[in-house]
Amino acid sequence: MSDTALLSIGHRALPDASLPGVADARLLPDTEFQEAWASIALPTDMKDLMLRGAVAGIQLRQAVPFDAVPLHGITLLTGEPGVGKTTVARGLADKIARGLPSDPPWVFVEVDPHALASASLGRSQRSVENLFGTVLDETANVGPLVVLVDEVETLLTDRAALSMDANPVDVHRAVDAALVGLDRLARRHPHVFVLATSNFPDAIDPALTSRADTVIRVPLPDRTARRWILEHTVTAIAAAFPGARSLLTADSLDVAADHAEGLDGRRLRKAVAAACSRNPEAQGDPNRVTVQDLLDAIGHARETS
Repeated sequence: MSDTALLSIGHRALPDASLPGVADARLLPDTEFQEAWASIALPTDMKDLMLRGAVAGIQLRQAVPFDAVPLHGITLLTGEPGVGKTTVARGLADKIARGLPSDPPWVFVEVDPHALASASLGRSQRSVENLFGTVLDETANVGPLVVLVDEVETLLTDRAALSMDANPVDVHRAVDAALVGLDRLARRHPHVFVLATSNFPDAIDPALTSRADTVIRVPLPDRTARRWILEHTVTAIAAAFPGARSLLTADSLDVAADHAEGLDGRRLRKAVAAACSRNPEAQGDPNRVTVQDLLDAIGHARETS
């Protein structure tokens, strides 16, 4: 390894989270990510399809020449804020490591695109080149790797839509460097899998979209998913505040799920928490939350969304 602040843990070297652009680095499988996967409600079979696609793609890339099947190992998750793109991406990383066990074990690296940006001419490009060309490349030299690039439009902005003000040349070069880095990883390391998320897919450079093996739009939760999210959230609260179990009747959950149409999963979970403070007489005691409190909180969430 070079002097890129890689930290040895067991059989693997993890990038130091203090490095520019590295938000998180850990070994896989990971219990926290396993729980994240279980906590996300998506339409029937969507999670299974994601996992099968990822596993098949990794195995194809390891056995078939890139020029014959030009898979880059990139999955792009798009959708509105709060639908769980980042959470499901972390969970998918864990599922990949469990489904394709390895020695040395898989490593997970989350990229923070905002930390790579700089007002100084040329610095953004150098930061991107160091991250992809050195840190991630050296990590992948040792064993399999999952990379998560959250809010990828920050790093791979659509160059055609850029104004010619405010260092456009540096932004172009940074985007070019990221694309070159992704291409290099794809060709050199068939055991690297990249997950990218975006709330604004129209702002992503088309060159990244064309490289993605799969583009998945994560939808707002349907009625079945909303009901599951409500039950999951209330159950967690009731484990600490038993009085909240009054919300767990079938009729209550059905009515609340109907009222919550249009809410994303994050807003829906926050609405359950907000319900605990709706009634002034309850003095903020979650044990005294009522179904009407929940419906009122959901209504307020819809009005403000």
